[in-house]
Amino acid sequence: MNTTIIIVGAIFGALSVILGAFGAHAFKKFMNEEQLKNYETGIKYQMYHAILLIVIGFNADLFQNAQIILILLSLGILLFSFSIYGLTITSALNKKWRILGPITPIGGLLLVSGWLSIIINFI
Repeated sequence: MNTTIIIVGAIFGALSVILGAFGAHAFKKFMNEEQLKNYETGIKYQMYHAILLIVIGFNADLFQNAQIILILLSLGILLFSFSIYGLTITSALNKKWRILGPITPIGGLLLVSGWLSIIINFI
């Protein structure tokens, strides 16, 4: 068991619930349907990967590369989900931060790399 990985996963999970609640209530007032759907995509991916981190943390003895997976998934969540949050919120405010657009796929690539690291661990 690796408590650091579990704690990081739990933090991302808690943030996902908090940010999801904002999206469902406060942001609904000024975001259109497409923006809310995009925001929800960030929430879903953050929660999926938070749960994955917790599972890995509880089973860390099975992973030679648990720390690498932690780094890849954490950076992936930050770059992927949080860039989506930034894009949708700033777009809803008519001040879209276009610089965030290229960051999202980098985050996605890091998430995929985390999954591939799990595969590599067991090969």
